[in-house]
Amino acid sequence: MWDKLALILLIVGGVNWGLVGIFQFDLVAWLFGGVDSLLSRAVYILVAISAVWCVSLLFRRDAVADVHEV
Repeated sequence: MWDKLALILLIVGGVNWGLVGIFQFDLVAWLFGGVDSLLSRAVYILVAISAVWCVSLLFRRDAVADVHEV
């Protein structure tokens, strides 16, 4: 569950950065009242925590792969 939530937040962050890079439009800031608003900062922090969480995905062994290995 946590992995999926972290990936969803990373997708939100990635789409937001894509919009910033292409159109200079920050969707999170626009939705939540500016870059300095508490809600925008909370979303940015959650995306950052998700990125740190997903680093662990690189080093975890897949439990499904362990079951199929003989």
